[in-house]
Amino acid sequence: MEPHGVGRHLPGGHALDSARPEAFDALLLPGGVINPDTLRTDERAVSFAKAFFDAGKPVASICHGPWTLIEAGAARGRRLTSWTSLKTDLRNAGAEWVDEEVVVDQGLATSRKPDDIPAFNREVIRMFANAGKPSRQAAAE
Repeated sequence: MEPHGVGRHLPGGHALDSARPEAFDALLLPGGVINPDTLRTDERAVSFAKAFFDAGKPVASICHGPWTLIEAGAARGRRLTSWTSLKTDLRNAGAEWVDEEVVVDQGLATSRKPDDIPAFNREVIRMFANAGKPSRQAAAE
């Protein structure tokens, strides 16, 4: 059985110390409270996430996940959403926070909460499906 109809199984289990951002096409930052709070205080995790933004690779984040975006300096100038309690944090970091089930802006997909997962998944699958593939324009050059 293929997971969630994506068509392939992606193995996990890479330790942060040995994971290299250039080996991945996209990044999904987890939600909840504990995982994002732990990630945003780990400089290795923040640097790893920042590398995806620096490379223009797609990133998705839900719930409290945008805390890591703030630490990576990736919230500034972006329109996004999150769990409502992050609204002030994100605005203070220079983001435009909106109360919508899913927002896609500049290669970043964000959602607020578990109820938004169907819309979030739809956008993440759309974004990640083309991650790592050369664009038509690049292929024509």
